[in-house]
Amino acid sequence: MSTRALEVVATGALALVEDLGRPGHGASGVGRSGAADRSALRLANRLVANPEDAAGIEAVFGGLAVRASSDNRLPLTVALSGAPAPADVDGAPVGHHALVTVRPGQVLRLGTPPTGLRTYLAVRGGIAVEPVLGSRSTDVLAGLGPPKLEPGQVLPVGPEPAELPLVDVAPVAVPPGGAVTLRAIMGPRADRLADPAALARTVWTASSRSDRVGMRLEGAQLERVGSGELPTEGMVRGAIQVPPGGEPVLFLADHPVTGGYPVGAVVIDADVDRAAQVRPGQTVRFVIVPPPWQDEN
Repeated sequence: MSTRALEVVATGALALVEDLGRPGHGASGVGRSGAADRSALRLANRLVANPEDAAGIEAVFGGLAVRASSDNRLPLTVALSGAPAPADVDGAPVGHHALVTVRPGQVLRLGTPPTGLRTYLAVRGGIAVEPVLGSRSTDVLAGLGPPKLEPGQVLPVGPEPAELPLVDVAPVAVPPGGAVTLRAIMGPRADRLADPAALARTVWTASSRSDRVGMRLEGAQLERVGSGELPTEGMVRGAIQVPPGGEPVLFLADHPVTGGYPVGAVVIDADVDRAAQVRPGQTVRFVIVPPPWQDEN
C-alpha cells in the first residue's frame, strides 16, 4: 500500500482537522463539533469523490500551506471550498470548487479570502489521523480530537475511494461580504427577554471575540426579566443565548452541550453554516420565521 500525506508548511490564523463530528455523545457531555461550515466540507468531499463525512482541513482566514508527498510519486487530488482564499500550487493559481492536482513536493498555498472566514481543503482519500470517539474533528472547547495544526506536522491521507470524481468544477456561490441575514425561530426562552422583538430589530455586528464556540454579537444589550437563573438545559448549534451582559451569543460547532442562560431564539439549521462564514466586523440581522411544526394557514 502506498503512503500518501500532506505536510503542514504554514497554518495561518488557525487550521484544524474537521469532519462532520461525533454525534450521539451529548448525554456524556461531549458535543458533536465537526466542520463549522458543514455544507462547504460536504461539497469539497463530493468533488473529490470522498464520503461526505471524510476529514479535511478547516483554515481560518487563509494562510494555510501544505506540501504533498507520495511514495509512489502519484499526485494527490484536492478541492477547496468555503471562503474563496486565493490559492496556488507552486505559484500557479488554482480555483475553488474545482479539482486540483498537487504533485509530490509541490506546495498548495492559500492567501487571504476577500469574503468569508473558513476555507476547506479536501484531499481524495481523506485526512486519516486517528479518530477520537468515532470522529477526526478537533473540538476546541472540549479539547478532543487532533491538536490544532502546526508547521512540520505530517497528515496521513487515506486510500483513494473506488468512486471517481464526476465533475471538474461546481458553480457554487461564495460567502457574501456584506450584511448576512439569518432565519431564526423564537424561543424557547423568549419570555425571559423584556423585548424579544429587539433581537430581530437590531443590526448586530460580529465581534472579534467570536470563535468556533460561538459568534458574539454587538449592537445592543437585551434586557432579561424574571428572578433567579434557569435550570441548566441542553443547547444546540444555532441557539442564540443571552448572558447577563445582554449581548447575544450565537452558538456554532463547538458550543457547550448545556447552559443556564436564556435562549431567545434558534437559527434554523439551514442557515447555521452561513453564520460560520461571518467574519468579525460583518453585520448580521435575524428574521423570525414560524417553526416548521406550526400551521401557517
